[in-house]
Amino acid sequence: MQRIRVLVADGHRIFAESLAAALAAEADVCVATAGGAHAALHALERAAAEGRPVDVLLADADLTAAAPTLATVPAQPSRGQGGAARPPRDGIALVSAVRATHPEVRTVVLAERDDPRRAAAALQAGAQGWVAKDCSLSRLLAVIRGVLREETHLPPALLTGVLRELTAARRHRTESERLVETLTPREREVLRCMVAGMGRKAVAERLFLSPHTVRTHMQNVLGKLDVHSTLAAVALARRAGIGPAEPEPAPVTARAGGGGALPVR
Repeated sequence: MQRIRVLVADGHRIFAESLAAALAAEADVCVATAGGAHAALHALERAAAEGRPVDVLLADADLTAAAPTLATVPAQPSRGQGGAARPPRDGIALVSAVRATHPEVRTVVLAERDDPRRAAAALQAGAQGWVAKDCSLSRLLAVIRGVLREETHLPPALLTGVLRELTAARRHRTESERLVETLTPREREVLRCMVAGMGRKAVAERLFLSPHTVRTHMQNVLGKLDVHSTLAAVALARRAGIGPAEPEPAPVTARAGGGGALPVR
């Protein structure tokens, strides 16, 4: 019998261990726990490396970044691999990180209370389900098995609110995309540099422009996007799907005749 591998990521030790024990009592379920987002990513990497990838991640919506790893059920050997440099700040951010690094893992968010806005954000981040922590074990098992069949699970009481939030988010994204389309190709390059967190001098060096010209482009970007700050412009760009400028490749070095290294661009 093929067993479902579940990882419970929750910083509340008693809850996590109790839930893991209850799930592990099922004949077709194998469970491990992690106490924080960093530990969850580490556990996913380790399980994949050992040929026992996790099928379903249950993530606390309010998970913290750096809580310590809990004991596993059953116990798993530790191999001490390094974690991400910037652990996700909460369970929803963890869902997004898992979608990027382990797209095969199905994720379900465990929540203390129903919140249409956060549930919508979880679905947008890649979650397949949102479940109340006080739901029955049979309900949780049904969700776990359901998401493995590509189903999406939400409490019925949340459905209307979540649909409203998703519709509003789509409307905002459409408006943001329309505004970004008014930018010239050069202004869009400048915007991508802004999204990457680059200052005026760095943008000037990157695009081979004068700081004065970059300042003019940035002012034009803010005006066309109808915002008053770089942070607002970056937020709008993100909604429109504009990513940061790619980092420049490191210069390649070639050996000079006297044994020194010369940069090659």
